[in-house]
Amino acid sequence: MSTVNFSVPEDVKNAFNTVFEGQNKSAVIADLMRDAVEREQRRKQHCSAVDRILANRINAPRFSEAEFNAARDEGRP
Repeated sequence: MSTVNFSVPEDVKNAFNTVFEGQNKSAVIADLMRDAVEREQRRKQHCSAVDRILANRINAPRFSEAEFNAARDEGRP
């Protein structure tokens, strides 16, 4: 196990201690850190996916609104 030291505002420390009273605070912090890591990894994956989509749009065929509407309406009863 590693030890990590953080400086936090006093009001945050007090609220944390109140909310998590009687719980293993090291375990709570470890869970919060895991959640933060997973959230950041998902955010980076999302950004990467958006970047790939935007890069692919550069080579995508271009259609006018009239062409788009005609293609959409084609085959409709």
